[in-house]
Amino acid sequence: MTETLADALPAEIERVTLTAGLYMSVPGGQFAAAMMLADVRAAQQAIMRGDVVEMVRIYQELKEWKE
Repeated sequence: MTETLADALPAEIERVTLTAGLYMSVPGGQFAAAMMLADVRAAQQAIMRGDVVEMVRIYQELKEWKE
């Protein structure tokens, strides 16, 4: 079954939020965590605006964050 953006973006938001929490516990990881959370906020705002182009763009950004 194909995953839709409506399913994938919230899942990435959750994954990156949890990853940011891990980075916060690592010395020197606060900067990366802050950048992750900025991307999460951008994704949430794109969803609230209904901006599909921005949702696709930020989804790609979120996918690049590694645990």
